[in-house]
Amino acid sequence: MEKSLENVLKIAKETIVTEAESIQNLTNFIDGQFAKCVELIYHSKGRVILTGIGKSAIIAVKIVATLNSTGTPAIFMHAADAVHGDLGIIQKEDIIICLSNSGNTAEIKVLIPYMKFAGNILIGMVGNTDSYLAKQANYIIRTTITKEACPNNLAPTSSTTAQLVMGDALAVSLLEYRGFTTEDFAKYHPGGALGKKLFLRVSDLYIQNEKPQVQVKQDIPSTILEISSKRLGTTAVLDGSTLVGMITDGDLRRMIQSGKSLDTLQAGDVMSKNPKVISPNTLVAHALDVMRSNNITQLLVMDNSEYIGVIHLHDILKEGIL
Repeated sequence: MEKSLENVLKIAKETIVTEAESIQNLTNFIDGQFAKCVELIYHSKGRVILTGIGKSAIIAVKIVATLNSTGTPAIFMHAADAVHGDLGIIQKEDIIICLSNSGNTAEIKVLIPYMKFAGNILIGMVGNTDSYLAKQANYIIRTTITKEACPNNLAPTSSTTAQLVMGDALAVSLLEYRGFTTEDFAKYHPGGALGKKLFLRVSDLYIQNEKPQVQVKQDIPSTILEISSKRLGTTAVLDGSTLVGMITDGDLRRMIQSGKSLDTLQAGDVMSKNPKVISPNTLVAHALDVMRSNNITQLLVMDNSEYIGVIHLHDILKEGIL
């Protein structure tokens, strides 16, 4: 049993090494044709249509998702379905990328003449440069590997990994070529924690909270009641309409521990001066950074010189932003 386990671990490591070597070798294929493909896609008024069969089709789906999420409109068309009606997906300005390691798959051979007849640019992402696909394509993105990670050199392993990585290289190159920014990325990822981190602002959260506030000369019992009733563990301290400080649960505990009489103290005696504040237009992710760097759980929200509310650490965590 121990010998068998050792063999499993050996095979697993060899698989990773083999695929890693295949990926490393792809740098040799980043050439003028690859650059031309990036340029053509960037200037195209149409979309990128990715097609393939078998495992290559699965990789094509992932590349489509990556292109779409980074600003390049893309659609998947299954090679087998294409010859049964799905060719209608292709529009005049579209660029087609066909994925195939061998480049000689029967479905690909049937499909290519129809794609070329429409006059679209055909890019072959192909391992075998002597194949039908390689010879028929207008441009080649080469994904040649030395061997599959499969011990029998049969199961698509290194070849599909090479396609996946080259697809990422294409998408990221286009991203850089477009000058795709963090703000652009946020537009394509509005949902989930990632989208919220790039898009959600303090103004989206603080309005859900109460607006605790006391005057600087307010007595301590009513100050405690204000903090307790608003359930944010803090209150702003104002002098008229001007923010002068902040009182938290921690400030109250320290006051009680000091043994001072509540009858003689006012909010101004307990408050922390120069509290941390934040603008409502600030990204929530930045507000979280401020809280972490200052080891605090609340920030007072200020619209220029006007106190307008509180954002709490729990508000941010509830949105899944960590």
